[in-house]
Amino acid sequence: MNKFVVDLHKGRIEFIDQRFYLSEKGNYIPSVTSILDAYPKDAGFYKWLKDVGNDADSIRDEAGRRGSVVHELTEKYDAGEEVTFLSNDGNPRFKMMEWNMFEKYVEFSTTYNPTILTMEMHMISDNLGFAGTIDRTVNLNGLDMLIDIKTSNQIYPSYWLQLAAYSKLLEENNIKVDGVGILWLNAKTRTTGKGGAIQGPGWQLVTKTMDELEKDWRLFQSTYALWRSMNEDIKPKQISYQLKHKK
Repeated sequence: MNKFVVDLHKGRIEFIDQRFYLSEKGNYIPSVTSILDAYPKDAGFYKWLKDVGNDADSIRDEAGRRGSVVHELTEKYDAGEEVTFLSNDGNPRFKMMEWNMFEKYVEFSTTYNPTILTMEMHMISDNLGFAGTIDRTVNLNGLDMLIDIKTSNQIYPSYWLQLAAYSKLLEENNIKVDGVGILWLNAKTRTTGKGGAIQGPGWQLVTKTMDELEKDWRLFQSTYALWRSMNEDIKPKQISYQLKHKK
């Protein structure tokens, strides 16, 4: 995923709007998550917005930061790196909630031992017209699964549209999966899974088959059409800097 372009001829580095990916053909492709901004919000969202008032932006930003931190921890863990809570001087590196969610991921990984097939794969399609970063594809209990890690307070309907779009990116690149799943690290579960359920205290894997995902794909296509109608003239913002300076 190219979020900046270095132009040696012009001696500049250009930072690209985070809502877009730059394809090999030089096209700016919107991210799946940006497209899903056009997905209608339910009544619960507007009630939350009313309840938190001016704190909405800071709550949103903190939730996004937490998600990024937890994702980074799981990536390092799956890459075989040792991940430690304390720094060399004995101070905590992470907030307790972040570490708690990471511990849940470790429990999932050690209990069910999924085989990691791909990790943090950036996929851009000029043909489909969208792009995204896929958390994991894994082999779990004999099935190849597309897995997305979530740290939110609930599983929102738009998450399934996101996975439907990602599955099409995989399909275009001849990567077949048997199903998709959301590994929810902030679940309300209290016990380990029974009857085949993959879960533990505070986390669970919620899955859908590819057939079940077809409805979500149709909804994503409709949402994309709405996004395009709302953003006909949108262009990625770019900030550029000189590569070097001399007084």
